[in-house]
This record gives sequence, structure tokens and C-alpha cells, in this order.
Amino acid sequence: MMDKVVVLGIGNVLLADEGIGVLAVKVLEEFFEVPSEKVELVDGGVGSFQLLPYIEKAKRLLVIDAIAKGSPPGTLHKFTKDTLPKQILEKLSIHEVSFLDILTLAEMRGFSPEELVVLGLEPESLEMRYELSPSVKANFIPLIEAVVSQLKDWDIELVPKKDLRRWEELFFVDRP
Repeated sequence: MMDKVVVLGIGNVLLADEGIGVLAVKVLEEFFEVPSEKVELVDGGVGSFQLLPYIEKAKRLLVIDAIAKGSPPGTLHKFTKDTLPKQILEKLSIHEVSFLDILTLAEMRGFSPEELVVLGLEPESLEMRYELSPSVKANFIPLIEAVVSQLKDWDIELVPKKDLRRWEELFFVDRP
């Protein structure tokens, strides 16, 4: 196990709010100075077992994903290893296998992050489109701020290099 923090964004950007984890990692890369000797940002996409090496080397694992818990759309959710409900772990969007399956496999192989935090927003829409719904878009910056805050709790300072309020420019261009 390394001393690194792995920030793992998972989801499918083609399914609206389902892609927030992947979008969050891209925003972190683009808008912050991330100390690569301490933090590894991983676009986990929908990749099931390919994520195992990242999970196994993480001392601390921060997962970002859409979390459907039945709360109002856009609600910010935060769970730790101790507070994470099993049904949420099973729903985390790794598609062919659940995130719980991958974590369990890592544990069976003798690797488990000392700390696990899952941050996400309640999705409004999972339909096929490359754009976040209004409620999730409205709470995207608070999600990023929660990620930055969690990293700060782990003594990792992310230094902004661009105005975070301009994050949408990365993804959404006005179409003619």
C-alpha cells in the first residue's frame, strides 16, 4: 500500500447525472494544482475490475459518484467507511460489478484503504444525454468544495488555478 490518496471519479458521462464523478475528476485536474506526489486522480469511468489496482494502493480512497438514495435531486451525500450503507455501495455505478464487490475483493487480497470517503450528488436524470440536470448542475461546485475540504482534512491542500465558477466551460459549449 502506498501513502497516496486516490480520488476516484466513477460514472458514465453519456447518462446525464450519472457522470458527475468523472466530471468532478476532470474539474479537479483543470482547476486546481494537485500535488501528484500525494494524490492520484483517477477517471474510473464505468471500469469494473480495472479499478482494483487503484483501490489496492490507496491509503485513503475518496470516491465521487452519483448516489441515488431517494433524497431530493442535487442533495450532497457524504459517507465514510463506517457510515456507508451496503445498499449504496451496491448501487455505486461500476455497472457489471458493484463497487462493494471490488472493495471486498481488495480486502480478500489483503488490501483495504485505511480510510474511505464517498461523496456524491443525488441524480435527477439518468437519461441518455451529455449534460447535467439543473439540480445537479446547481450543486456541482459544493460537491467539488466538499472534495477539496475532505482532502484538506487529510492534510492535502489543493491550490485553485482557475475560477471554479467557470467549470461548465470545460464541458458545455453553446451549440449553434
